[in-house]
Amino acid sequence: MRVPDGIETPSLFIDLDRVEANIARMQATISARGVNVRPHVKTHKSVRIGRMQIEAGAYGITAASVGEAEVFAGAGFDDILIAFPVWADAPRAARIRALHERTTLSIGVDSEEAASQLAAAVRGAAHPLDVFIELDCGARRSGIPAESAGDLAVACARLGLNVRGVFAYAGHGSRSREARLSASEDEVAAVRIATERIAARGLDIEVLSAGTTPTAGLSARAPVTEVRPGEYVFGDVNNVLLGSCSLDDVALHLAGTVVSTAVPGQVVLDVGSKALGREGSPERGYGWVPGVPGSFLRLLNEHHAFLTVPPEVPRPAVGDVLAIVPNHVCPPVNLFDEYAVVRAGVVVDTWPVDARGHLT
Repeated sequence: MRVPDGIETPSLFIDLDRVEANIARMQATISARGVNVRPHVKTHKSVRIGRMQIEAGAYGITAASVGEAEVFAGAGFDDILIAFPVWADAPRAARIRALHERTTLSIGVDSEEAASQLAAAVRGAAHPLDVFIELDCGARRSGIPAESAGDLAVACARLGLNVRGVFAYAGHGSRSREARLSASEDEVAAVRIATERIAARGLDIEVLSAGTTPTAGLSARAPVTEVRPGEYVFGDVNNVLLGSCSLDDVALHLAGTVVSTAVPGQVVLDVGSKALGREGSPERGYGWVPGVPGSFLRLLNEHHAFLTVPPEVPRPAVGDVLAIVPNHVCPPVNLFDEYAVVRAGVVVDTWPVDARGHLT
């Protein structure tokens, strides 16, 4: 993609036509299967884009932190799942209580200790706090085995919490295209087993939630009732390689200017780790520069990106502005205050990255 005129670098720019198409495509695909979409806003951190997702038919949103949930609740979003095992210590407990009283809030739990902290934070509130039991379906991150969900659900209920649902995260589906299918099977099996174990303990749950952009279309089937994709809204190198999107679907790029060609065979851009993040390696590279065929983004310093250019390819000149596709879109989003918004190749607006830095 060509970088539109008038963009100061380094900066993020989004193609609004592609964003709209990505939102519509995911919503149509999942809705056609009778499953809800609860998009993860940690990818874009934008109230404007979150509203676009709700207007397209999304059922609530997913957040990664209390801070993100506060930003979106303050903008009027009224069904928010914090899909993270939050530890409700002070002063976070007071913030959770305030959120609970202003919006429909659900929080992930994977231990009785964390559930006890949440219960204490909302004790005396007009209605119980909703929680989702987090399941480990193979990602080996957080979450409990599905077989243990009944015990934790009972413990949560005894503490006065309302067990609204369960959620799984098939992060291991991002290892390869082939892994997507098996990971989605793991995800669906986990929510099914957990629901059965919870029902056997006399509790009913409302939501069976699966996640990730790579597995969303595969996991959107019974008994799953909702999926939580995030990266689909923008796309990135990882999702292109996994087959979750095409390069033509990628809606977010980083604009960088060539600032040096002093070393033969390479160009240096003003896009370092403080703009692009550190997702990648010297072997894999740190993103793609489609406008320079065969090039390899081999190294990042804080403010420099080193792009190797094949000898048969014309080398960009100092002052040229290039578009970079991040390996993983979420980290660079959190490094910028705003997006340049592009329509039909022209910058038409700037939008704030509203929840940038709200990590607590």
